[in-house]
Amino acid sequence: MTDVSRGRAVDLDAEDPLAHLPRQFVRDDPDLVYLDGNSLGMLPRRTRDRLADFVSREWGAEGVRGWHHWFDLPASVGDRVGSGLLGSAPGQVLVTDSITVNLYKLASAALRHDPSRTVIVGDARNFPTDRYVLEGVAAEHGGTVRWIESDPVEGVSVDQVAAALAADVAFVELQHVDYRSSVIADVPAITEVVHDAGALVLWDLAHSAGSVSVELDAWQVDLAVGCTYKYLNAGPGAPGFLYVRRGLQGRLDNPIRGWWAQPDPFAMDAAFSPATDISRFLTGTQSVAGLSAVDESAAMLIEVGIDALRRRSVALVTYLVELATARLVPLGMSLRSPSDAARRGGHVVLSHPDAAQIGAALVTRKNVVPDVRPPDLIRLSPAPATSSFLEVWEGVDRIAALVSSGEYQGTPVGRVT
Repeated sequence: MTDVSRGRAVDLDAEDPLAHLPRQFVRDDPDLVYLDGNSLGMLPRRTRDRLADFVSREWGAEGVRGWHHWFDLPASVGDRVGSGLLGSAPGQVLVTDSITVNLYKLASAALRHDPSRTVIVGDARNFPTDRYVLEGVAAEHGGTVRWIESDPVEGVSVDQVAAALAADVAFVELQHVDYRSSVIADVPAITEVVHDAGALVLWDLAHSAGSVSVELDAWQVDLAVGCTYKYLNAGPGAPGFLYVRRGLQGRLDNPIRGWWAQPDPFAMDAAFSPATDISRFLTGTQSVAGLSAVDESAAMLIEVGIDALRRRSVALVTYLVELATARLVPLGMSLRSPSDAARRGGHVVLSHPDAAQIGAALVTRKNVVPDVRPPDLIRLSPAPATSSFLEVWEGVDRIAALVSSGEYQGTPVGRVT
């Protein structure tokens, strides 16, 4: 029988070698249960200090002279994130723009790479922005999108991808960790079948970077995008990142011809002449404050190590699943994430017909921050750097109390996170 007592959570925290990590983050309300790290990570104390230093010592004291050491931040921070968290050799990752802009840039470049290939393969259940961007890129360049109807829990299979491939496919775009179910895609196997068909592959790492082990070079991935405001804890609207395999960098064209994409932006050339390395995928002037936040937050995670973070994530999420199975499923909630921990990312998905009202009531009445996805899903993420086992227990305990009492009924539903 599963031990659902509070004492077990206390014991798990006492045995956890990384129990100190959550104390490195800003928590003004000690009673808050924050289980939305897969949507917006918490603020690291050292990032707060880094940003204060940037404002006063760099921007405040240096002004425009700061560009002498800010200019290379997209590449240098990209190398830090790439080598420390994504399994990428230097010179293949940029931290720049938003994940949506980066997805547009790489999807457009991949579709235009071979004029004989005009089809994009995507997941019909993918995150809305991914679907919108793919449809827009296809319409812009006279292509089409071939949608895979993935399983709502198990995600896209290797066989489904193989069946969608043909000589007309330019590239396949999929999520590494599914934003709804949290299932982890088999990146190496899918990438291999895509390459066997002569197409490129573009992976969305939004829900895996900083939480799940990623090996872009070893997996022979062509292209990838991701964000830094979830498990990388770099703040709301922090810059995204993009990855372009070195061998492709001089062969793909950035559709947004910004001055930073040239070898010497300050030459002010009349004609656009893109760089041949990763910098050709830059666009315009970067957010130095955002890059500084990514740099500091990523450094913190890298010091811990992605393998250690993944082990802690698995432990926290597995504990959450155990508690949810014992206490929430009997109340009418159902699990919509894989049962195998090795195939599950950093969040757990629960289903209930009144998910929106339950989510709103958790925030307003129980001081619990979850994540709601229409029509009936609640996502809970005990982020590996910020959550404790006791926080997980408190969250499930408050959810159980709310659902069993029915006091959530009638709660006004506002904008969901």
